[in-house]
Amino acid sequence: MALAVGARVLPRALLRPWARLPGAVPGRTRPAAGGGDRVRCFGSPRVRVEPDPAAGVAVVKMKNPPVNSLSLELLTELVISLEKLENDKTFRGIILTSDCPGVFSAGLDLMEMCGKSPAHYAEYWRAVQELWLRLYLSNLVLIAAINGVSPAGGCLLGFICDYRVLADNPKYTMGLNETRLGIIAPFWLKDTFVNTVGHRTAERALQLGLLFPPTEALQLGLVDQVVPEDQVQSTALSVMTQWLAIPDHARQLTKIMMRKPTADRLVKQRDADIQYFVSFISRDSIQKSLHTYLEKLKEKKH
Repeated sequence: MALAVGARVLPRALLRPWARLPGAVPGRTRPAAGGGDRVRCFGSPRVRVEPDPAAGVAVVKMKNPPVNSLSLELLTELVISLEKLENDKTFRGIILTSDCPGVFSAGLDLMEMCGKSPAHYAEYWRAVQELWLRLYLSNLVLIAAINGVSPAGGCLLGFICDYRVLADNPKYTMGLNETRLGIIAPFWLKDTFVNTVGHRTAERALQLGLLFPPTEALQLGLVDQVVPEDQVQSTALSVMTQWLAIPDHARQLTKIMMRKPTADRLVKQRDADIQYFVSFISRDSIQKSLHTYLEKLKEKKH
């Protein structure tokens, strides 16, 4: 699925509320996201959480430079942060954004899918599935404040959210461009794409690996709002207020009613999906294609 670059997954025992990650930086006191009382931020090496208990909202910032590649560690840390917020009844909503300038997320980490063992590929893909399922079905309101490019896995993070705000910068394209790398989007991401933009648009975009600038993304329904770059965060907070005005139980039941059929397809076929991914990504032709692409990325850096 995607673009980017490294890591190892953390023990599954850490996937519990309030678990502390190795190397996590102790929380620092700073102004709350919504401008309320000073609160303590928390997080892990690759995820920073800025809570505003008074508003019931937390801003979750991915910080896995240079491009927020979705490594095993980042995938795991995002799930842990979600669990922590879900188990604290203070919070009703999350704004998901990036701490890396110009990049929301460049997608899945190609280093995790190139030159590794089948067991590693299976572990990685299960972590990708886990993040999608946990975020897609979360009881919390999820709003994406997309402040940079978001191809492939980055686009996946946007789809997961209930509402998407994108910065109005022509460089900030988004879409599912897997075919350009010689790989394909999984069926459950395809389903999410179809749910978002319709079958015909999704079919054409998936086959051609299209990436859309903000104006087209808005026109197609990939995002709900395009705003000036310096207003992405404030707009997301404003939209959150609208969503939180709805009684939680009614909104949550409606969300599950709309999303459960799509999620159930993956739940029922989860092991088969992992097996297919491992078989596909292990092919010599796919490994060669990924290796070639990674070499081109290295050349661009020099």
